[in-house]
Amino acid sequence: MNQSDTPIYNKLIQFAKNDPISFHVPGHKHGVLFEEESFFQTAAMLDQTELTGLDDLHAAEGIIAEAQQLAASYFGAEHTRFLVNGSTVGNIAMILGCINKNEIVLVQRNCHKSILNGLELAGAKPVFLAPEYDEGKERYTHPAKDTIQTAIQRYPEAKALILTYPDYFGTVFDLKEIVELAHGSKIPVLVDEAHGVHLKTARTFPLSALEAGADVVVQSAHKMAPAFTMSSYLHLNSEYITISSIDRYLKMLQSSSPSYLLLASLDTARKYLATRTVKEMEALHTAVEALRELLSVSNLWEVEKQDGDWLKIVLRVQPGLQPKQLADKLEFAGIYPELVTDRHILLVHGLRALSEDELDRVRAVVEDLEAPASFQHVQAARLFSEPIQELAVSYADMDEQQPYFTEWSQTVGLVAAESIIPYPPGIPVLAKGEIVTKQHVEMIQLWRNNSISFQNERMEEGMLTYRGSNEGE
Repeated sequence: MNQSDTPIYNKLIQFAKNDPISFHVPGHKHGVLFEEESFFQTAAMLDQTELTGLDDLHAAEGIIAEAQQLAASYFGAEHTRFLVNGSTVGNIAMILGCINKNEIVLVQRNCHKSILNGLELAGAKPVFLAPEYDEGKERYTHPAKDTIQTAIQRYPEAKALILTYPDYFGTVFDLKEIVELAHGSKIPVLVDEAHGVHLKTARTFPLSALEAGADVVVQSAHKMAPAFTMSSYLHLNSEYITISSIDRYLKMLQSSSPSYLLLASLDTARKYLATRTVKEMEALHTAVEALRELLSVSNLWEVEKQDGDWLKIVLRVQPGLQPKQLADKLEFAGIYPELVTDRHILLVHGLRALSEDELDRVRAVVEDLEAPASFQHVQAARLFSEPIQELAVSYADMDEQQPYFTEWSQTVGLVAAESIIPYPPGIPVLAKGEIVTKQHVEMIQLWRNNSISFQNERMEEGMLTYRGSNEGE
């Protein structure tokens, strides 16, 4: 297949050039209702609906089918589906398509909230695999091989193993070894690879999840590739799972009026990735290393050595300094980081080198950046006391209970009735159905003190819990 082809995009351009008369939705009528020469008027020319020749995402047999086949060929999948509701819908659909009510599934605990939402919708029985804490990186990474092996031996009836690869910071592990381990027990491996759509563009990147043998893989095209927000891919290569089981839920969960702008951006993003040359990627790698060197002149942070995705640049802020304050100073100068934690600032480099002007701007800011006021950093206790753990209360049982709002001082020992989610990265520090521990409360308080944002209401006061005796304090 010719990876330079973009069937969806080409057809939309051709359709617009024919100057059609619209007696159909959408209501902007090819953009004429927008102000002349506005951004929206230009974009609206490609914002079409399921007209003759433009195919149908939910019954693709024309240009969308061709574009999905091109993507499958490039990424190395048997089947690829375009997602217009983000990786969230892909994660939920792959879970619903693989796991039935009350079935056990092994799940990496520091997963995205969409994974937990999918498990709850499926009525599954998750068994959480705690990630290891990396002392050098000062954060949790991924479950150890021994943890996964023990879980497979303890739960041989598990219907799937769900992993995140790479993580938000670009950290990876030997996924191929884990896939072979799971497949040895006939357990399919589902991977949230939201941050790894670009891994095939250079051999200096880690193996992609598909290359490692994963059964179902979901990738966010918009995170690292040039696609619009909410554009993602779902890939399947499996002897255990059929694409029809996943398609069933994609048809339920995805919009019946999918955006052709998003579909076209998935089409062109695949072309962009597939046509990167070795020379281009080598030049990009050199440029990223130069930027890392430039950033390392500051004594306010340490530039973390990257042993995974080299497009992720992690600044580990010196003890006594608050990362959020430093990030605010960077933003004030027009430099916007991706993520801030209580110890790190994450910069996500794109698939293009910075211009000389951009490098000069970064250099000027880094050289002039002054340390903010000292900050008393408190190291919270470790979150995960057990490497393998089930929910304290099943999703089915939680549906029968009434949640109550509880002040933080009274939450320890109760069961969480909501997930507490710092965002970004959208990974719950406390999952619905887990017992609230003193360590949870300490970590939440630490992040709040560091001005980390949460996707929860009334965080200052407390959280929703289920009533019960305060055990395990």
